[in-house]
This record gives sequence, structure tokens and C-alpha cells, in this order.
Amino acid sequence: MELILFIEWAKKALECNKHVLLEKPLAANAKEAEIISAVAKEKNLVLLEAFHWRFHPAAHFVQSTISSGKYGDVVQTHATMTTPAGSIPSSDIRFQKDLAGGSLMDMTYVCSATRYLLQCGAITDVVSAKARVSKKDSKVDEAMQAELRPPVGKNVKSFIYSDMNRANVAFLIPRIWEAPNVKIEMEKATITFYNFMMPHLYHYISIRDKTTGKTETVKKYKGGPRWGSRGEAWWSTYRYQLEAFVDKVRGKEPVEWVSNEDSIAQMQTLDAIYEKSGLGPRTGSLA
Repeated sequence: MELILFIEWAKKALECNKHVLLEKPLAANAKEAEIISAVAKEKNLVLLEAFHWRFHPAAHFVQSTISSGKYGDVVQTHATMTTPAGSIPSSDIRFQKDLAGGSLMDMTYVCSATRYLLQCGAITDVVSAKARVSKKDSKVDEAMQAELRPPVGKNVKSFIYSDMNRANVAFLIPRIWEAPNVKIEMEKATITFYNFMMPHLYHYISIRDKTTGKTETVKKYKGGPRWGSRGEAWWSTYRYQLEAFVDKVRGKEPVEWVSNEDSIAQMQTLDAIYEKSGLGPRTGSLA
């Protein structure tokens, strides 16, 4: 997550007429995202933010299930991502303000999952945002929780929680690794997508029908509504992403894509949460 170095080198690569697959988050803030996107547009080059999880068949299955209308409208979403206390050294770049550190930046997946599954743009209506700051730097969030109002549906509430230093159980028992999780509460069902970030390693999608009370568990490692017969069950999210990237570079329409406009909307969302928390947007090197 060396954002400042990444985006500087990404800009240099684009200026040298190279297509770029850029680590998430695309930039330190929305202004930087706009700058790097403008360079790619001017050069007519491919610039892709590496939200690899979005290219996996499991993500497509969940999103298509939500948008199908079968279970009514979305009521609430909850996205969480944590790492156990002490698993990330305090000297890590994620805890450094001058490298745009912070749990929301590193675990930006919680906002990515929320926006993608709801198929919405920037979420700038932030009801509340509370950061637990690092002991070494009060401008760096080691954890962030927020309540959002995405611009979709009928007063949908979205909750996100990121934590780079998740406390041990009762402060005594080491907490085991918790896979990223997103829960979508709908009018007629509750959908849980467990380990949405790395579904190729292991995941499950549970759908509890509120009418029948029955729960269906689904796993999708290949195929699905986007890839069809293309792909293999052993392909990682990175392989699916690479397939789409190569298609785009070759002038073909990719199965899935993260547009530069979408990446800008993602950073606008992070900026809005940071602003509401009182920490303010991250400082970058381009803006």
C-alpha cells in the first residue's frame, strides 16, 4: 500500500505510454484519483485499480442475486474487515501518515464491497464516522466505523468497520483471523458473503429466506452470470482480474471492470468518511 510511491510511478508509466494495473486504493484522495485518471484518458491508456475480488464469479453471483429483485429491496448492508491485534507491526506503512496510512485506506474493501453490491457511485452522505486512532499517530486510524446513506433504494443504511489492530477476546485470548465479511439485509432475505476479498481460497454465500426460514449455502469458484464457461475453479481472483485486464488492453470488452470514474467515486467515499471522522482526507504527493 505504498500509495505515494505507487501513484508517482504509475503517472511516470502512463507518461511513457504504458498501461497500468495499480494497487488499491488508487490514490491518497479523490483529487489524486482525478489527476491520475486524467493522465490515462489523455494518453488513451488502460488504468485499472486492482480490486481483484470484483472479478471473481462469487462476487458476480452475489451482486446478480441482489439486483434480480427476487428478494425485494436492500434494507441494510454491513461490511467488516479486521486483522488480529499485533499482526501488523506498528512500523508498517499502514500506520504512517506521510504514506497515507490508515485502516480505511488499507481495508478500503469494505467500501468497495458496499458500493459494488449496491451498484452505486460515491457515498458522500456519512451519518457518523468514528476512528480509533493509533497511539503513535493521532492522524492515523487503526480502526474506523461509519454509518452511510448510499444514493440507492429507500433509505438504505450501510455500515462499515475496518480494524488493523482487532483486540484479543476479553483482552486475553488471541483472536483468530477473521475473514472479510459482508451481509446484505433485504426485504425477503439475508445474504452473507463470507471472505468476499479472497473467495478463491475459501468462501460461502448464505441466503436465508425470510418467508420460508430456510437457508441455502452456495459456493461459486467458476462460471456464474459473467464468466460463463470461461475460467477454471482453481483460478484466483488475481487470475480473473488479469484476464479482464488483458482483454481491455487488447481492445476487447472485459467481463468485469473498475472504471476510473468508479475509482474516483471510491476515493470520494473514503474522503467523506475521513472528513466526518475528524481526521480529514489523506495527504498525497500529486495533490
